[in-house]
Amino acid sequence: MRAVHLLLVPVLLLLLALPYTRGRYNDDFDDGEDIADFDDNDFAEFEDMNEEGVAETETAPPPRASPSSLPEEEEDEDEATVELEEEQDGFEESDNNDQDMYSKYDQEEFEGIGDMDKPGHSMKDPLIIHKVPAHLQNSWESYYMEILMVTGLLAYIMNYIIGKNKNSRLAHTWFNSHRELLESNFALVGDDGTSKDAVSTGKLNQENEHIYNLWCSGRVCCEGMLIQLKFLKRQDLLNVLARMMRPACDQVQIKVTLNDDDMDTFVFAVGTKKAMAKMQKDMQDLSEFCSDKPKSGAKYGLPESLAILTEMGEVTDGVMDSKMVHFITSHADKIESIHLSDQFSGPKVMQEEGQPLKLPETKKTLQFTFNVPGMGNTSPKDMDSLLPLMNMVIYSIDKVKKLRLNREGKQKADRNRARVEENFLKQTHSQRQEAAQTRREEKKRAEKERIMSEEDPDRQRRLEEAAQRREQKKIEKKQMKMKQIKVKAM
Repeated sequence: MRAVHLLLVPVLLLLLALPYTRGRYNDDFDDGEDIADFDDNDFAEFEDMNEEGVAETETAPPPRASPSSLPEEEEDEDEATVELEEEQDGFEESDNNDQDMYSKYDQEEFEGIGDMDKPGHSMKDPLIIHKVPAHLQNSWESYYMEILMVTGLLAYIMNYIIGKNKNSRLAHTWFNSHRELLESNFALVGDDGTSKDAVSTGKLNQENEHIYNLWCSGRVCCEGMLIQLKFLKRQDLLNVLARMMRPACDQVQIKVTLNDDDMDTFVFAVGTKKAMAKMQKDMQDLSEFCSDKPKSGAKYGLPESLAILTEMGEVTDGVMDSKMVHFITSHADKIESIHLSDQFSGPKVMQEEGQPLKLPETKKTLQFTFNVPGMGNTSPKDMDSLLPLMNMVIYSIDKVKKLRLNREGKQKADRNRARVEENFLKQTHSQRQEAAQTRREEKKRAEKERIMSEEDPDRQRRLEEAAQRREQKKIEKKQMKMKQIKVKAM
């Protein structure tokens, strides 16, 4: 019976629910709407219901809760809290399961898993704010390199202008003080070489910012005189800084070229010991004709700082007269070197392939080198103080013209020149043989090419026979010479 009652309860519930559902469908189709039309818009009902619900929420005030409904709401809240507690318990159980799973992994192999359990841990790296470097900030300290470069450039420009102007001022001071003496001894002073005819310009020629030239000619026994004013590179800032560590001085170089008949055969030099040692090593004529070490000039009353290089003693006695000694001793601090030579060819020339095949061209030359006082701090007065040395140059020209060697001295000088030439020929003998062999081979090659280029076979054959006959004659001549040498030896 109990089972029958349990089956009747659902049947009764279905019977009670049928009238409600039937009435609802009747209400939906009261207006005579067709069921087929309703099927065409299945979701229209839900759209109407949404619109009605929105309108009711906007217009209708919130309903008051009736006392009868309060217990039901409390029951619903209790049920909701129970469900939330169950859900939280579920979450806690899942967290415990996750922790158990992470504990199974190796902490060293899987980095960062242990940190996930910590509260407030973020999977993203924290934001690190770096300080902006000083060289990227907009301040004067960021441009110190540019400031140094601009300052250095301005300093170089200012030094260039100041140094160039000082060298120019010193050069014109020297020329103004020597102009009268030069014009009284030379017909042409200051030829720049730009015109075909020699014209006296009366001014210095500037080669660059620290070298000035002056050409003079038109004097007895003298082809010409070249004066070079070699100043320090005051326009170069680096050179100025280098001179602070190693001081130097300005120089005046004078080169006088004499006529061939106006100077006898001798080589002589006087100057500081350091300059004489360097010139004997570098200059071609001094190294060949003055092989002895520099000698002291105390015998002639010269200061100990000066030394003499000479080809023979007779030349020294003839050059160092009382007036010349007076010039040298009075201005010993300004004299670097005095070089008198009939075999002057300049410094030694070292060719890449070896020694030259012929002796260098020589000229009879007087060369003077004077140091300007001041050791770099030269003033216009120092340039004026060089005027007595120019008088010594003019006197030396006349002195050399009058100086003549005796018979023995002349013969010794000639033997020295023959010895130098013979030594040179011995040193270059092998090179000259190689050069001659090269010329012969080139000549044979050219002749052979000429024969091969001949189109006529008969003419080509005749040319070859003629070449063979010439070679045969040369061989016979060599054999005859060898026989003659053997006969003379016997």
